[in-house]
Amino acid sequence: MRHPIGEVSGRRIAHLIESDGPGGAERVVAELATALQAAGAQNVAFLPAGGEGWLARELEGSGVTVEYVRLERPFSPAFARSLEAALRRHRITVAHSHEFTMAVYGAWASRRAGIPHVITMHGGRYYAGRLRRRLALRAAVALSGQTVAVSNSLRRRMTRDLWIRPSRITTIPNGVRYTAPERTTLRDELRLGPADRLLVSVGNLYPVKGHQHLVEALALLAARYPTLHLAIAGRGETAEALAARARDHGLADRIHLLGLRSDVAAILSAADVFVLPSLSEGLPMALLEAMFSGCAIVASDVGEIAVALDHGQAGLLVEAGRPAALAAALDRMLGDPPRARDLGRRAARRAAAEYDVSRMVHRYIAIYQQSGAATRRPAPSLAPSSN
Repeated sequence: MRHPIGEVSGRRIAHLIESDGPGGAERVVAELATALQAAGAQNVAFLPAGGEGWLARELEGSGVTVEYVRLERPFSPAFARSLEAALRRHRITVAHSHEFTMAVYGAWASRRAGIPHVITMHGGRYYAGRLRRRLALRAAVALSGQTVAVSNSLRRRMTRDLWIRPSRITTIPNGVRYTAPERTTLRDELRLGPADRLLVSVGNLYPVKGHQHLVEALALLAARYPTLHLAIAGRGETAEALAARARDHGLADRIHLLGLRSDVAAILSAADVFVLPSLSEGLPMALLEAMFSGCAIVASDVGEIAVALDHGQAGLLVEAGRPAALAAALDRMLGDPPRARDLGRRAARRAAAEYDVSRMVHRYIAIYQQSGAATRRPAPSLAPSSN
């Protein structure tokens, strides 16, 4: 694997992230580190000690080294010094931090170690609510060679929240590596017959993912579609509340909480419609996977979702947090199978053209190259920007 935009062989790249569960940011780290390792770079993933271990398992067999670090909160100069020592010990040539905590500590440690630093932010909820966090992230951006947002909407929000120029942040959409499933067993697992219709949603069960509105939408459609089922793949704090709401609506036998699954491609291939009811997003990996699979898609119009779905040309967009609007869009999709199949084909073509993992990797290699030059320039002023 040779990248046309630059040679990565010989680079030693650190990937720093504060969590190692099965989330979107963690999946980007796994895809990126694995691809860079295959391209000839030496990669070290700095993961939290005592974590879930999901990300470490994803990296098994890739050649990527895993270094466990013990995060100390809320503020620890000692942790920054230990991170600096680890960067030096591994002879890292560029450090790449994901999300707020490691962005701040990574920028600090990288500056002390004298190496370029790159930040990728996947969302805004970890920093935007507190002024001191915004100031800390602004300082980290000032100390870093390059800062990346996964969507244009997040980039705009960051420039506003952090009082920095738009030119300080680059947008690099997430990318996924799609592999067609060898077997599709979900319908058999749920004991669905040929006449049953299946909605699928994939995502952690957090309030921001909007699954509660999807349950309400199914309740609105239940009488019109008596064989319609919903399967949600993911785990999290709202599982019990969702199950209770399903029982309240008399839908306990039609709403299936699958828990954390590793066979997402197979789950998607069983779906009549993929649904993403999120209240806030950057560019969710689950959406990209659904696009690659050729699913008909109904999704909230938040974050970069409208751009990914070509502003409604590759899937239906709805206002977030409105079960009635979600139900209406699902009704249109379920009631017009030829249209649903056409939208699915458009989504698959768009995914292949814009969101393949190789495009993401190429863009990050360019960022690593640019970051070295950027760190040799004076850091920008910490005074608020007028832009």
